[in-house]
Amino acid sequence: SGESALILIRHGESLWNQKNLFTGCVDVPLSREGVEEAIEAGKRISNLPVDVIFTSALIRAQMTAMLAMTQHRMKKVPVILHNESSRANSWSTVFSSKTKNETIPVFTAWELNERMYGELQGLNKKETAEKYGVQKVQEWRRSYDVPPPNGESLAMCAERAVDYFCREIEPQLSSGKNVLIAAHGNSLRSIIMYLDSLTPQEVIELELSTGVPMLYVFKDGKFLRRGSPISPDSTGPYAFTPDLALYRERLDKMLEQETKTMEEIAESEN
Repeated sequence: SGESALILIRHGESLWNQKNLFTGCVDVPLSREGVEEAIEAGKRISNLPVDVIFTSALIRAQMTAMLAMTQHRMKKVPVILHNESSRANSWSTVFSSKTKNETIPVFTAWELNERMYGELQGLNKKETAEKYGVQKVQEWRRSYDVPPPNGESLAMCAERAVDYFCREIEPQLSSGKNVLIAAHGNSLRSIIMYLDSLTPQEVIELELSTGVPMLYVFKDGKFLRRGSPISPDSTGPYAFTPDLALYRERLDKMLEQETKTMEEIAESEN
């Protein structure tokens, strides 16, 4: 039917989120809570098709994608593609076609990184507000086109993130691939601004919770927001389209047959 699923996940809580520090492009891992959020996100999307994954170049987004996919019922293994050099590409080659068919390619891109917060990176948010004033810090954090000192504005982040989305990700959706993107608050805000045709004022008011997936359906060149799943079985605004419902039905039958086969093998061995 030419329909593809697009899943967006903001990474789980990081260790610097936990400490209330400006993180930006500093490469900080998930906290214990962030790990749990990523696993919960994976449970919520466990019945949705995923053919290809895109993450930022930062470990917290990559951890979120990997942990989420441990919960997927298809049990395919996400494998990061290393194309940064000919040696990296050669050394990471999978030579078994059967094994390769049971993997999901993961592309990492700096263009999907969090907004670079410049001289605020590593500073405590509360102490920064006390030093520069709440209004100035709020302007740096929430305005569309005012960057923090030596950092990026949301407009600058949107320029690179949306360009990458249109150039690398949208063609995958157009070809029928189902895509998962694990990234950051500001890079995902930028992409949602493009998907939903939001104004700069609307996008700066958009709040994205950590570890909560959002589903879009791409069909006939248009993106339709389906909402955020409460659980793998949730309905309402997140209700499955006919195509997604059929995918889940086939997944149920496939896993049921696998279980039956394993039981028959166990019985024959006894």
